[in-house]
Amino acid sequence: MASDALIHGYAQALFSVVRAEDELDRVEDELYRFGKLLESNHELKQALANQSLDKDQRAKVLDELLTDKVSPHTLGLLNFIVAQGRARQLPQILGELSALAAEERESVVAEVRSAVPLQREQHEQLAAALSKATGKKVEVKAIVDPSVIGGVVAKVGETIIDGSLRRRLEQLREQVRG
Repeated sequence: MASDALIHGYAQALFSVVRAEDELDRVEDELYRFGKLLESNHELKQALANQSLDKDQRAKVLDELLTDKVSPHTLGLLNFIVAQGRARQLPQILGELSALAAEERESVVAEVRSAVPLQREQHEQLAAALSKATGKKVEVKAIVDPSVIGGVVAKVGETIIDGSLRRRLEQLREQVRG
C-alpha cells in the first residue's frame, strides 16, 4: 500500500502542473471522473497496473479509452502516473487532487451518489443544503450509482449523509422492531 505522503506528493505535483497551466477546473473534473471510473472497473485498473505490459501498451489503453473524451493535459497526466507504476493508487491520488483543488477555491468536495443524474436545479439545491449543514462552500461531484435506491447519499470529508430510500426503510424496520 502506498503511503499517504506518496499519494499527497503525486496529487500536489499534479495540482501544481494544472494550476500553472490554468486548466485546474477542467482537468480536475476529468481526472476525478476517471478516478471514479477506475474504482468501479476492476479490469481497467488491472490492465493499467499490469507491469508485464510495457509503458507503451498501457498508454495505448488510455489513449484508446480517452482520446477525444478528455483534454490533452488530462491524458498526459494519466499516462505519466501509469508510466510511473502508480495505477493502483490513481483513485486516491485523484481524490486528493480534488481536495487540493477545493481547498484552493476555499470549499470542500461532496461526493453525491444518486440512481439517476441530478438535474441542474437539484444539484444547486443540494450544494446549498450541504453548505448550510457544513458551514462551508460545497462543490458537489455527482456520481450516478444504480445501487442507490431513491434519494441520494452524500459524503463530505469523513461524514456520510444517507438520504436514500434504502436507509429510510432500514430506519422504519428498526422502529417497528424497537
